[in-house]
Amino acid sequence: MTASRLRRALVLDLDGVLLDTRPVMRQAWREVRERHGVDVPFEAYEQHLGRPFDDIMEILGLTEADRLHETYAEASQRGCELASPFAGVEEVLHAFAAADWLLGVVTSKPLDRAAPLLARLGCPFAAVRTPSGPGRGKPAPDPLMLALVDLATDPASAMFVGDMAVDRECARRAGVPYVHAAWGYGEPGSPTPEIARDPQDLLRVLDTTCESGPFVAGSLM
Repeated sequence: MTASRLRRALVLDLDGVLLDTRPVMRQAWREVRERHGVDVPFEAYEQHLGRPFDDIMEILGLTEADRLHETYAEASQRGCELASPFAGVEEVLHAFAAADWLLGVVTSKPLDRAAPLLARLGCPFAAVRTPSGPGRGKPAPDPLMLALVDLATDPASAMFVGDMAVDRECARRAGVPYVHAAWGYGEPGSPTPEIARDPQDLLRVLDTTCESGPFVAGSLM
């Protein structure tokens, strides 16, 4: 199959891109602090969102990551109703699916917590890569590259939408065009990447690509 015949793929991060999960994470981290006497504010934890939990614990200098993660996961599951899709996300996903784009998710949230949240969106995700699978977590390119294998497409025919520095680094190392979700939790960084102001802004990609071949980085405007 030639590159021009590969179906295009829209791959997205979950937290801060598809759903606003900050209230859930804030509550879960509060329980970690209270139960384990952790003297690290949520704002410090939040700076490293996008990485696997154990990696964040190492960066923050916290030990017994397994115990902390157990508490965090339990609290997250109890508070999952606090999460909500960002306005317009569902309509945008359905628009891409209707245009014959494949949909995928690359997240550092474990599968048992990611799956119920993604089910709320009612979209046909053809690939979901989480730390529960093989390979290294973001910012390594592994989960994104594995998602492209699942989708049977290549980097030139895909686009990754994220909101944190690790998402951008993951896309760069995988050779996938990156779009920063300005409605998310992180800053775009420098040099400034392609930016979508809101979920609906992603629809311009449908208007600026055609069936004749894959787009390349920088061609989205």
